[in-house]
Amino acid sequence: MTKRIVIAGGGAAGFFAAIAAAEADPQARVDVLEKSPELLAKVSISGGGRCNVTHHCFEVDRLVQHYPRGAREMIGPFHRFQPRDTVQWFESRGVPLKVEADGRMFPVTDRSSSIVQCLLRAAREAGVRIHTGRGLRAIRPRSGGGFDLDLTTGDTIPADRLLLATGGNKATAGYRLAVSVGHTIEPPVPSLFTFNVPDESLHALAGIAAPNAVIRAPRERVEQIGPILITHWGLSGPAALKLSAWGARAFAEHEYRAELLVNWQRDGLVALKEHIAKNRAEHPARTLAASHVLDVPARFWEWLCCKAEIPPDRQWSRLSKAEGERLIETCTASRFTMNGKSIYKDEFVTCGGVRLSEVNFKTMESKCCPGLYLAGELLDIDAVTGGFNFQAAWTTGWIAGQAMASA
Repeated sequence: MTKRIVIAGGGAAGFFAAIAAAEADPQARVDVLEKSPELLAKVSISGGGRCNVTHHCFEVDRLVQHYPRGAREMIGPFHRFQPRDTVQWFESRGVPLKVEADGRMFPVTDRSSSIVQCLLRAAREAGVRIHTGRGLRAIRPRSGGGFDLDLTTGDTIPADRLLLATGGNKATAGYRLAVSVGHTIEPPVPSLFTFNVPDESLHALAGIAAPNAVIRAPRERVEQIGPILITHWGLSGPAALKLSAWGARAFAEHEYRAELLVNWQRDGLVALKEHIAKNRAEHPARTLAASHVLDVPARFWEWLCCKAEIPPDRQWSRLSKAEGERLIETCTASRFTMNGKSIYKDEFVTCGGVRLSEVNFKTMESKCCPGLYLAGELLDIDAVTGGFNFQAAWTTGWIAGQAMASA
């Protein structure tokens, strides 16, 4: 009898699993069910329409350091399928990838459609049957193994193996379906967001970036280093996004209200003190505005002076010791109040999902329901920005596909 493998979810993990299963067992029937009319929607919009496929990080020990949740569990899977394998997979199918300066990898075409079309073509060539407008409504495990699956269209189909890869959005049915067969859901909350800061003087600096800054949230006990971008609503950039990921649950518990401290120039404290002393001694008549001591745009330096309650036209010779200390504190520990968050571009990543202890990461099979497999963002795995979330989808999908084909 022909083995029937059904995959719920037409996204990155679902497609990768379907292709892996169909290629590993050409005799099996592999069906992909996607409730919406659009396939691979997140792949299409990611990376500003270019699709950040993965990250140029081929050492597993370093790779897992980018995952606030799931790092330990993904060590084994990444030893079997990691970014190097992703690059080879797409290149072998006619879609070469390129590396950008920050390590992100995109298709050479700079078009996400190249990735979408590659996946669709590979699925078609492997014999995968794709159904849009047809979602999974209920799972009914059979006593002798396998499942009867009730669909949103009203019909019922059989399955020997079932993969849930419905994504991490609370609007999808994945969480409800997983719970229905015994799984526990870690409450989903947003990750990868930027910080809303109600400070109009800061908003006026929108577009200015500090390339080597430190941002931390003392109460949440998280800190990140890297570029920070000032926006018309607050703080963004790689360091802010990483902070949001590592502190996702704590920020949610505090209803996205927190104190943020920013050191605008990492390792700049000693140099800053030296510059202030030098200007006092050698250029006493100069104003602070005429000789700023951080490597930042002039209007940003003047803003820092004002934030330290020092007029930018103050001469260095008239800068008091207390004012000098305030200026140093402002440059190295500017205080901001976070009041809400903004989703990063069109991407949406959640912290939370199916509890990882309930999944066998050698196969991605459920420990609660034999024959059921889980992959992608439905799991309580998430990463910082840079292609790492897609890599988790490719890896868990590939492992699940291989396992379903051989089971």
